[in-house]
Amino acid sequence: MLSAFTLAGCESYRPAPPTFYEAANKPYTLDAGDRVRLTVFGENGLTNTYNVDQAGTISVPLIGGVPVRHKTTKQVEAMVTARLRDGGYLLKPSVSIEVDRYRPIFVMGEVGAAGQYSYVPGMTAQKAIAAAGGFTSRAGQQSIDITRQTEGNSRTERVPITTTVLPGDTIYVRERFF
Repeated sequence: MLSAFTLAGCESYRPAPPTFYEAANKPYTLDAGDRVRLTVFGENGLTNTYNVDQAGTISVPLIGGVPVRHKTTKQVEAMVTARLRDGGYLLKPSVSIEVDRYRPIFVMGEVGAAGQYSYVPGMTAQKAIAAAGGFTSRAGQQSIDITRQTEGNSRTERVPITTTVLPGDTIYVRERFF
């Protein structure tokens, strides 16, 4: 009976689809929780760091709210440049945007200290788990679940612990069966 249960458990495991991993190779897009550094060359009053709010916008003096959710930094640069120029505020604005702080990741389940952690580019699930105090004695250490926003949809996949983590991911370490 136990062997039938074990086999049934193995049959339900399927590798994550390629689209789940492709998100790591696409240009980074902004979302709530990110903080960006906006530089308008020659305009110290506009150069500042801006938090992306829950609505997915940053509030820039003179031009107001700029929708940045699901946009790359290059796309936001173009939008801010156009609004400063077209609004008559600057003749030839030179704008640069960079990510100052990425939105956090979350580590849950069988780890030493579940919670919210800072994202570092190139971070793997294994490194995130280490930051969260490592595995507990009850943790299943071969694979974990990652919940990720891809193309506007949330999806959870079972992946190896060597999988690259993205900002906003939630990592869940399951309890082992035996």
